[in-house]
Amino acid sequence: MKLSDALRKAQGIGLDLVEIAPTANPPVCKIVALGKFRYDISKHTKDKKPSSSKLKEIKFRVNIDEHDYLTKIRHGEEFLDRGNKVRVQLQFRGREMAHQEFGMQLVEKVRDDLSSMSQVEMEPKITGRNITMTLAPLPANRRKRKFTVPPKEPEQSEESSSPIPA
Repeated sequence: MKLSDALRKAQGIGLDLVEIAPTANPPVCKIVALGKFRYDISKHTKDKKPSSSKLKEIKFRVNIDEHDYLTKIRHGEEFLDRGNKVRVQLQFRGREMAHQEFGMQLVEKVRDDLSSMSQVEMEPKITGRNITMTLAPLPANRRKRKFTVPPKEPEQSEESSSPIPA
């Protein structure tokens, strides 16, 4: 169909002539309402977008053991690697409130340890008995994991390690 005929037909119906595939030979056009067409395209692109990042939370206590700390840091790296934001929350209980500086030191240590994976979105803030900080993931090409789980060594079977009796 010629372009002039298609335009006349679209105007006669009261709709618009929209080019769907301009690179095709011949170009493909469609007679539709332009507003509805744009709405459908925007709806289609929204469906394709990945959902916004979730907020994951890691809770610490002031007197956390080193192994427990490393486990929580590994979880934090995993969350950030998946593109989620991480809220670091440190809770004080009882007399721990008297030494809030230890809590701030721990939160600063968490920030430094996760600095290769994230940037600080919300600085550490003391609210009541908690210190809260929010970390946002860096772009995927700038993330570097520091605390990956060490690979386990393959165990030798009993048959291969014991001498063969003669």
